[in-house]
Amino acid sequence: MAEIIEKKVGRDTMVTKDIALEGYRLMSTAKSLTELYEANKSVCSKYVHATSRGHEAIQIACGLQLKPQDFVFPYYRDDSILLSIGMTPFQLMLQVLAKRNDPFSGGRTYYSHPSLKDDDKPKIPHQSSATGMQAIPATGVAMGIQHKEKLGLAEDYNGENPVVVCSLGDASCTEGEVSEAFQMAVLKKMPIIYLVQDNEWDISASAEETRAQDITHYAKGFKGMGVRTIDGTNFQESYDTFNEVIAIVRKERRPFIIHAKVPLLNHHTSGVRMEFYRHDKEELAEAWSKDPFPKLKQALKDQFKVKDFELIAIENKAKEQVAKDYELALAEEDPRSEDLTTHMFAPTPVTQEKGERTPAGKNKTVMVDSALFAIREIMAKHPESLLYGQDVGARIGGVFREAATLAQQFGDDRVFNTPIQEAFIVGSTVGMSAVGLKPIVEVQFADYIWPGLNQLFTEVGRSYYLSNGKWPVSMILRVPIGAYGSGGPYHSSSVESIVTNIRGVKVAYPSTGADLKGLMKAAYYDPNPVVMLEHKGLYWSKIKGTEGAMTVEPDEDYIIPFGKARTVLEAPKQDNSVAIITYGMGVYWSLAAEKNFKGQVEIIDLRTLNPLDEEAMYDAAKKHNKILIVTEESVECSFSLGLVARIQKNCFEYLDAPVEIIGSVDTPAIPLNSTLEATLLPNADKVGEALKSLLKY
Repeated sequence: MAEIIEKKVGRDTMVTKDIALEGYRLMSTAKSLTELYEANKSVCSKYVHATSRGHEAIQIACGLQLKPQDFVFPYYRDDSILLSIGMTPFQLMLQVLAKRNDPFSGGRTYYSHPSLKDDDKPKIPHQSSATGMQAIPATGVAMGIQHKEKLGLAEDYNGENPVVVCSLGDASCTEGEVSEAFQMAVLKKMPIIYLVQDNEWDISASAEETRAQDITHYAKGFKGMGVRTIDGTNFQESYDTFNEVIAIVRKERRPFIIHAKVPLLNHHTSGVRMEFYRHDKEELAEAWSKDPFPKLKQALKDQFKVKDFELIAIENKAKEQVAKDYELALAEEDPRSEDLTTHMFAPTPVTQEKGERTPAGKNKTVMVDSALFAIREIMAKHPESLLYGQDVGARIGGVFREAATLAQQFGDDRVFNTPIQEAFIVGSTVGMSAVGLKPIVEVQFADYIWPGLNQLFTEVGRSYYLSNGKWPVSMILRVPIGAYGSGGPYHSSSVESIVTNIRGVKVAYPSTGADLKGLMKAAYYDPNPVVMLEHKGLYWSKIKGTEGAMTVEPDEDYIIPFGKARTVLEAPKQDNSVAIITYGMGVYWSLAAEKNFKGQVEIIDLRTLNPLDEEAMYDAAKKHNKILIVTEESVECSFSLGLVARIQKNCFEYLDAPVEIIGSVDTPAIPLNSTLEATLLPNADKVGEALKSLLKY
């Protein structure tokens, strides 16, 4: 059962007069920000913002106690946290006005969506605006901190070990991904505090409409989760509770929830105003009766004998500072047009092919072992590398044996199983990367990538761009893909069209063991996220005609840059010839079909789908004047149609025929029956018919 304690503050309070006055200064500043934004709403509401009005006490109590080695994940109503860790009103206004020098994103994302990497402040990796999604990356940071401590890679902070604070609204805790984060936090006993600010509102939906219980009761399902439920409008109680919980987590390395009850005293956002939906005067009056500002003011007078004129002076100084900073922020430069495409990808050190692809004296090895050997070499050389996912641990080493023996060699702290939580597997890499680890993760089949797409899209792919270059996510996501051996509708899908549409993510799709090893090495040294699509039908070359996927294992230094295609088969320039552009299993269907058109067919294997070797495609079109795209995906709304558009736009005057595509039959799913599966998929005969038609055109 979760540990639930109602924390009451008594004479042992940690709040001194100086702390209380600093809290009041920050609360006055936050209140002044809200009032200024409202007074200037015609300007400030151009870009959507929310403020912490009503939540200030708990947020300031949190921020004041965080150290530079800590990590914090504020959400969009947490400007008081930002003020209390040392950000100025001017800096926050640069974001509310989307200015070029916005320290978080360079004008790219909303107010109070911070990302910070200052040496003297807690670290804030990028997080999206999707409520609750930050729980997984934040828990990933805690997991990374834990692993660094286990592996002897952590810095010595003289007992002040880092903690992670993840801020959530109570309504966001109904998200399934929050549950995944809680589950992993208690399972692994991670050093994380979930600050749940409960104002009993979603947007326009009240707590009675959206939840069966608050987080205190929900937490009972997570054995080992410490819980404190407090009045989040009471600064002393909030500060003391944070002081107690942070001390426990720094020492005992276990997770907590601080459930703070607070009122919402401002609009949901500047675009969804209170008057749109809060018409109950009694409800509003009750909310205002809980305002933390007069509570702290009265406590300063009663407990610390601070005079009214002193408090008024603090309030006036805050208002003056906020007004001054607003005028300065208004005058700041807006982003320039040329800023739009900066920080798309972090620069990779891998720019050319190196090492020996076919060392002498070696026998060919199956493709799955090439991946295994690549990861083994990476892990032996780089202690910061880890491999995790479902069933990759010591017992079987992956359902395809793609991680066989790795756990035995490197230990359970570096190669380990996770629960069936694709969202956590993918999203946790944001946090692991943020602390300097290099995660290699797996989902068992492409069909099961869907629960992880939210994290891949909102958190992983956008981190580098929306943090204005501060937080690239260096990770590899391995995805067994494609139809093989009657895998049926849940083990056979091709998903490259979806994955290549996620900006900020690189995608590889090798067709040989040598390419898989070389690209795996490149992916590891790339500071950007990489999805490695590995066709399970090529893993062991059991399908007739795929023997070419077996290659001599390249040496340890072999590496292939992304965006460089491979010429599988070259054909001379002539009056009537075709270039096939393909990848994955398409390489082998094309090779089989080419046997009936000797010398007339050139085959280009893209190897990576993002970045794409456009030069190789266009050179092939200009050389042969006819192009056939071969893909395992169905054609409608697909990646392959994008290839067609590029080629026809850039090589139109060279083409002697429309660009043709061979793909799977467009069905909602891939049937289990082997006859139906074979009918659906491309094959050498279908490719041959397309070649014949193109050559006759």
